[in-house]
Amino acid sequence: MHAVFVDASDTLALIMEQQARPDDLPIVIHRDPDVSPGDLPAVLGDAAIAIIDHTYLPTEIARQCTGLKHVVFLGTGARSYMNIEELAELGISVHLIRGYGDTAVAEATIALMWAAARNLALMDREMRAGQWLREDGMQLTGKTLGLIGFGGIGAEVARIAHGSGMKVLAWNRTPKTIAGVTFVDIDTLLRDSHVVSLHLLLDDATRGFLSRERIAAMRPGAILVNTARAGLTDEAAMIDALRSGHLRHAALDVFEIEPLPADHPLATLPNVTLSAHSAFRTPEASENLIDAALVHCRRIAAEP
Repeated sequence: MHAVFVDASDTLALIMEQQARPDDLPIVIHRDPDVSPGDLPAVLGDAAIAIIDHTYLPTEIARQCTGLKHVVFLGTGARSYMNIEELAELGISVHLIRGYGDTAVAEATIALMWAAARNLALMDREMRAGQWLREDGMQLTGKTLGLIGFGGIGAEVARIAHGSGMKVLAWNRTPKTIAGVTFVDIDTLLRDSHVVSLHLLLDDATRGFLSRERIAAMRPGAILVNTARAGLTDEAAMIDALRSGHLRHAALDVFEIEPLPADHPLATLPNVTLSAHSAFRTPEASENLIDAALVHCRRIAAEP
């Protein structure tokens, strides 16, 4: 049995080489982060395990990977890249990695929130174009942050927000009780929050969760932050709300189309702050990620 890391960046390849143990199963590192799905059968050969960072694995391509039995996906959002149920019908198990970048994503969420509140990206763009634009910002101390989804990342965001003097509301699919966090129904959260931040996994139940009706129910002038998955929102409704001013600002790390086209409406609106799906990208998170991937591979190799 051997594994292939099909789309390793130089950074992740180096970390894997450093963390792999002599007694690990063989892992072939394919250093091409831009590998196309059509190349995967040749890249994998007869490998039983595919380690995938961000490459799409269509079911019809997986059928051509005759030795493939396991996919170790580097993160939690595998459903954005493959159909887990269809792969299961082919006898291919998909393994996710949770918690590796909770602090990294939480810090990025807070950074995007502050950048949106103080119009930093807008002023930066205008100053580089020779304009001395001075914008009034939103003071966040004393404001209410609403977290939709409260797993590890949401908990970290709440911890940091408390230090900024913010009140924290949360809605979660399963009941929780956390000191300093008030859990409310979704309507109350949308109505009362000055900032709404998404922290849900994307699945059939959450796709489009922040619908046109729910965006309309948000507090007028609120900020929306999304470091989770673009599919959680109705993108057209969000754009309409930004254009009308119902949403003050959107700060986004995830998009329906990645990379985001230069002529996409989100790239042209002044009240949007963009980052390139990089909330999880810190050295610490990358080390945690590869360590967890190796743990998965060792467990699979040890199975009878």
